[in-house]
Amino acid sequence: MKESWKKLSISALLLLLILAGCGQSSSAPESSGDQSEQREEQSEDAGKTYNIGVTQYVEHPSLNAATDGFKKALEDSGLNIEYTGKNANGDSSTNTTIASDLINSDVDLIFANATPSAQAVASVTKDIPIVFTSVTDAVGAELVESNENPGGNVTGTVDMHPDAITNTITFLAEELGMKKVGMVYNAGEQNSRAQVDIANKAAEDLDSDIKIEEVTVATSADVKQAAESLIGKVDSLYIITDNTVVSALESVIAVANENKLPLMVGELDSVRRGGLAAYGFEYEDIGYAAGEMAIKILKGEAEAGELPVQYPPKLKLVVNQETAETIGLEVKDEWDTDLE
Repeated sequence: MKESWKKLSISALLLLLILAGCGQSSSAPESSGDQSEQREEQSEDAGKTYNIGVTQYVEHPSLNAATDGFKKALEDSGLNIEYTGKNANGDSSTNTTIASDLINSDVDLIFANATPSAQAVASVTKDIPIVFTSVTDAVGAELVESNENPGGNVTGTVDMHPDAITNTITFLAEELGMKKVGMVYNAGEQNSRAQVDIANKAAEDLDSDIKIEEVTVATSADVKQAAESLIGKVDSLYIITDNTVVSALESVIAVANENKLPLMVGELDSVRRGGLAAYGFEYEDIGYAAGEMAIKILKGEAEAGELPVQYPPKLKLVVNQETAETIGLEVKDEWDTDLE
């Protein structure tokens, strides 16, 4: 009997070992499968291609530089990106059509370069993330609820440092001794109207009698005639970051140089083109910053409305020495003439 119990005990022990072995071998393939699925998911994420819609209001060096900066940021991120790009060439109806086309193109995100382009796409979608750049007043343009907390599906980078216009009017009055400043702009651009209002306020606040003389245009074809209409009425010109006027800046430069008038401009690209001077920054930088915001949105790290609107970096005054010589203006040692 004892021997029978002994045989039974050995048999039971062997059975338990066999069952344990079967349990281990059956769980191993399941674990291996889970790891394989994880690797496939990671590989799929790495190989995913994102489609970004690009809408730019008009062709000029500053906006082009901002678009280049945006694409450079995406390139540096290593993400696979395909672009659907459109340019409105300053035409409002085309701008609206581009917005509708992009919404219907199944894009993952829209990059809107300039205020009219951003307004157009924001008016037709509340779902697709929108990242803008080269916008002057995002709140005034009703793109965001506030710069600190944009809300909704829109955020981006603005192209107006809070001190830029005030510094420019002060420079004209105190450094150059100007009394009447001519400003040509498109009143149909909300960003331009906002800048002119700031310029008028800055002139009023100064302890001087400097005044602003305004002339408005509807298209780039009107710019030269508008600039010429100011001759004899002003002693200087100031062209802000108005897309319509900046796209035809060379005509204003010609009028200013011919009449020996200092021409202040709104950004450094316009100084390179022949404007006298600007308190500015590089548009490629704000484009790049917008690209970094887009990366966070595409990766799912943040919603557009959670990312605060970003301002340009610190301003610097840069003077075009060749233009100064053309109009007979002596360049002071403290003025930066390095346009890189």
